[in-house]
Order: sequence, then C-alpha cells, then structure tokens
Amino acid sequence: MKNKSWLLMVLVFWSCEQTYTPKQRGYNRLDLPEHSYKALPDSLPYQFQISTAAKILRDSSYIAERYWIDIYYPNIVANVQLTYKSLNHNEQLLKELVNDAYKLTSKHQIKAYAINETIVTTPSGKTAVVAELEGEVPSQLQFFITDSTENFLRGALYFRSSTKNDSLSPAIEYIKMDIIHLLNTLEWKEPNSLQH
Repeated sequence: MKNKSWLLMVLVFWSCEQTYTPKQRGYNRLDLPEHSYKALPDSLPYQFQISTAAKILRDSSYIAERYWIDIYYPNIVANVQLTYKSLNHNEQLLKELVNDAYKLTSKHQIKAYAINETIVTTPSGKTAVVAELEGEVPSQLQFFITDSTENFLRGALYFRSSTKNDSLSPAIEYIKMDIIHLLNTLEWKEPNSLQH
C-alpha cells in the first residue's frame, strides 16, 4: 500500500510540472483572389461584368424562369441568385415586383439585427436598392434594379455554409464589391438583340 501511495504522489507531482497551453480559437481561412472581371454571355437580356472567380449556373429551382441565373463562387461556396422579369410597360407588375423584393428582404427580420438599405446610383444613372442584413441571416445582401418600364433584376447573396456570419464577413465584403461592380456595369439589352 505504501508503494502505491508513493507512486501516486510521484505521478501527481510529475503531472503538475507540465505546462498546458490551451489552443487558440480557430477561424476559417479564406484566400480571396484579387478582383478581376469578365463579361456575361450574350444570351441574356442584361449585360454586366462578373468576377473571374465566379461561374454562371442556370437557376435549377422548380420555379426558375428562362433568364434566372446563379453567380456561383466555388472557392467560397456562395452564390448570388439573380431573377429577371420583363416588364413590358406594365406598371402593376413593377409595383408587385418591388413589393415582393421588400417582402423577401423583410422575411429575414426575425434573425436580423439590422437591415440597412441604401439607394445606389450607378455611373450610367441607373438606380438600385441594396439591403445589407446583419445577424445570423441566410442572405446577407439583397438588391434590385429596374428601368421602371422594360426590365427588373433582383439579386440575393447566399452562403452554403454553417459558418457564422461574423466569420464570413471578409467573404461578404468581397462579394459585396463584386455586386456593386455588377450594378455599375449593368446594361439592358434591346429585346430583338437577344440570340436564341
């Protein structure tokens, strides 16, 4: 019994002499490339420049329409969903689409700490509404832009990740710059100029 207690005391003293260093909290490392851009394909009723780090995918949802696309960032696992509607001078349709855009943004109020809305005027004189959502929301940025007579384009940013939004903030800011560039380079095409 004496030997066992002596061994126990040696083990206790020996274990107390080792230093323990706790691991620091880790965060995801995002290697974001420099911003560079390329033009969209000509088969869409709108034209703008997208990031060379992104790919264009057709919207695969069951409600998708012909000119709906996803701007997919494979290295960040994020996408900007774009939905397009032709207005054909229909003021009622324009009102419905604007109301829907605001409704879709406000659905995030349950989890959002704040929704900051900004009106952006592009170099070519177009006006867009950009909403930045703070908090643990599924969509951190939403926007729409229209010429009020012929075209309406709405976008929403989504990350396919369970990572908290505060850790995603560098990626959110990166894509936000790309979205502002998209809005600043947006041009509407004439309906008869589309290739089929």
